[in-house]
Amino acid sequence: MQRIYEPENLMEGELLQGMLASEGVEAHLVGRDLVGATGELPIFGLLGLAVENDQAEYARELITAYNAALPLSGDEPDSFPGTLVC
Repeated sequence: MQRIYEPENLMEGELLQGMLASEGVEAHLVGRDLVGATGELPIFGLLGLAVENDQAEYARELITAYNAALPLSGDEPDSFPGTLVC
């Protein structure tokens, strides 16, 4: 297994793990159980996505494409009812 990416937080790690799974890549979120000890452990480097060696390059390409994607124009709401936008 290779550690291919370090997500910023648990939510990003789980999101990317799900995206990889939807593309047929089984990824393991390493360090998930350590997040609760953040006050006693260093904040950075706890989480990592790991995949099998033969899927590492493909998984890196998928994550790079995902991170480079831009939102589609027209998907933004015209207004945000009930929300103060500063």
